[in-house]
Amino acid sequence: MESKSALSLKTTTTTSPPMFLKSKLLCFSLLYLSTTLFFSLYASISSKCFFSFFIRPSPPLDPISYHPSNYGEHKYAIPTLRSSCTSPVRFADYWVVVKEIKDLLRNYAVSEKGFRYLERRDGSFGGKFSAHERFSYFDQGENQRLMEIPCGFMKEFHVSEYDRIAMEKCSKVVVVSAIFNDHDKIRQPRGLGPETLDLVCFFIFVDDHTFNSLKSHNLVTDKAQVEQKVGVWRVVRVLGELPYENPAMNGVIPKHLVHRLFPNSQFSVWTDAKIQLTVDPLLLIHSLVVLEDVDMAISKHPYFIHTMEEAMATVRWKKWEDVGSLKMQMETYCENGLRPWTPQKLPYPSDVPDTALILRKHGVAANLFSCLLFNELEAFNPRDQLAFAFIRDQMKPKMKINMFEVEVFERISVEYRHNIKQGKKYNITAQKGSKTRRACSSNLSANGTKWTHSGCLSYLQEMWARSP
Repeated sequence: MESKSALSLKTTTTTSPPMFLKSKLLCFSLLYLSTTLFFSLYASISSKCFFSFFIRPSPPLDPISYHPSNYGEHKYAIPTLRSSCTSPVRFADYWVVVKEIKDLLRNYAVSEKGFRYLERRDGSFGGKFSAHERFSYFDQGENQRLMEIPCGFMKEFHVSEYDRIAMEKCSKVVVVSAIFNDHDKIRQPRGLGPETLDLVCFFIFVDDHTFNSLKSHNLVTDKAQVEQKVGVWRVVRVLGELPYENPAMNGVIPKHLVHRLFPNSQFSVWTDAKIQLTVDPLLLIHSLVVLEDVDMAISKHPYFIHTMEEAMATVRWKKWEDVGSLKMQMETYCENGLRPWTPQKLPYPSDVPDTALILRKHGVAANLFSCLLFNELEAFNPRDQLAFAFIRDQMKPKMKINMFEVEVFERISVEYRHNIKQGKKYNITAQKGSKTRRACSSNLSANGTKWTHSGCLSYLQEMWARSP
C-alpha cells in the first residue's frame, strides 16, 4: 500500500503544472508582453532606429540656460508628424566637421573686389528706389562689378560702439536672430559641441520693448559697456528711433543684411526667433552648405511651389494688410519676367522657400542676392517669399541654392508659436488647423482681389495648365 501511495504521489507531482501557469490573467499578460516586445524590436530594426544609439557622433554639450521658470521659452511648441527615429539628413562626426570647418575658414577669402555699397544718406533706410532703378542692379556680370550697390544703411541702425566692435570681431561663423515688439522668446540652441562657441558667435537683436521685457525677468541689465548675455546669445539693443514703424520690417535688416552687420564673418545662420536649433550650427553649415557646394541653404515651403500661391495665401490669411500694394508687387514682377515654377528651373526645386532658417556662405552671389532682396522688401513689404524667385531667376551671377526638404527643417529645429499678446486675437487655427488649398481658378478671389484681371493672367494660365 505504501509503494502504491508513493507512486500515486510521484505521478501527481510530475504531471501537475506550475502554479504561475494556473492564472489565466498572468498567462495572457505574459503573451501580450512578449508579442509587444517582438513587434517593437522588429519596427526598430526595420527603421534602423534600434542601432542609432551605438552610431551617434561625438556627444554634444548643451549650454546652460539661465531663464527663470516664468519666462516660458519652451511653451507652445508646434508639433510635427516627423518620426523621431528616422533622419532625412546625415551629419558627419563632430570632430571631423570641426577640422574641416577650421581648414575652410583658414583658407577662405571673401572675393569682393569691386563690390561696393551705395553710401548716400537718405530719409529711408534703403533709399526707396524705383523699380527701374532696383532692377538695373540685378546684372552684376564681370563688366559691371565696379557699380555701387544699394544695400540699406542709408539711415542709422544704431547699436552701441561696444556691440559694434564685437560684431566686427566675429570673423568665422555667426548665428543671428532678432526679436522686435517682444514678439518671441529667446530660445537656447541645443546640441552644441565642445568647440562650437570658439568658432561660432550668437547675436540676437532686440528693440527697447523687448529689452524691457527681458529686464523684467532679470535676464539683462541697463549697465553700459557690459556684454548682455542670455545663455549663448549676446543681446544687441537697437538704440533710438528704429528705421521702420513695422517691427517685421526692422527684423528684415539683421535677417537679410547680416553680411553688412558682420562684415568679417564667412558663414552665417539666420534663425527666426520662433525657431530653436536642435543641431550644432557647424554640422548644419558642413552638411547643407559645404558638402553641397552652394551659396545658400534654405527649406522649401511645405505647401507651395509657385510664387503666386504664396501671394494668394498672404491675402487670404491677412498676413499683409495692404492688398493693393501686394497686387502691384506681383504685377510688377509678372511684367518683368516672373514665371511659375517648371522643371526647366531645375536644379531649383521650387519658387517658394520657408525663410525661417537661412544658411549662407558669404560671397559675391549670396551678398548680392541679400541686397537685391532687401531692396524689394523695402519697396513693397517684408514678405520675403514673394520676391525670392523673381530675384533668384533674374540676377547675375547665378546663385547656387540648396532648397532642402521640409523634413530636414523639422529634424534640425523646433518651431514655436509667437507670444500671445493680451487684448489681441490671433487666428492660430487659420494657420495650423485649416487645410491649405492650392491655387486654382475657383479660389482666385481673395478679400476682393481679382487676380484674373491683373497683369499676371498669363502667369496664372501657365500655372493652372501644369497643375495636377
